[in-house]
Amino acid sequence: MFGKNREKKTTKDVSMGKGDIKAFLGAGSSFEGKLVFDEIVRLDGNFTGEVSSKGALIIGESAMVKAEVDVESLTVSGKFKGNIRARSKVELKKPAQVEGNIDTPALSVEEGVMLNGTVSMGGQKLTPLTPEKSSIKTVEPPS
Repeated sequence: MFGKNREKKTTKDVSMGKGDIKAFLGAGSSFEGKLVFDEIVRLDGNFTGEVSSKGALIIGESAMVKAEVDVESLTVSGKFKGNIRARSKVELKKPAQVEGNIDTPALSVEEGVMLNGTVSMGGQKLTPLTPEKSSIKTVEPPS
């Protein structure tokens, strides 16, 4: 009764657990339309349409998504076809299959992911190096 309080200190896991997810489309479900949300949503079923969010979208392994996506962050493990704009990051996890354009400042792709499309990071066009801008010098062979 008067002994020491033996509470265990716990640390919060940084990964997104089921309790953090605010909406869920389960495997075997289908939805077509516009999805707008502020926190975390997970899709494991079929979705066709548009997604707009200030939060995170998770596309699970069993999901098939055809959409225009504009979110803060995106994690894909399933099948995705469309265009992605993520303001912070995109993570493609095995066995993801992605077909489309990705615009994000940070991209992570696991081995085993299929990615067909274009990737734009930062929105700036790179200028090719010219010999005067480069430290590489052309050497002529001796005659």
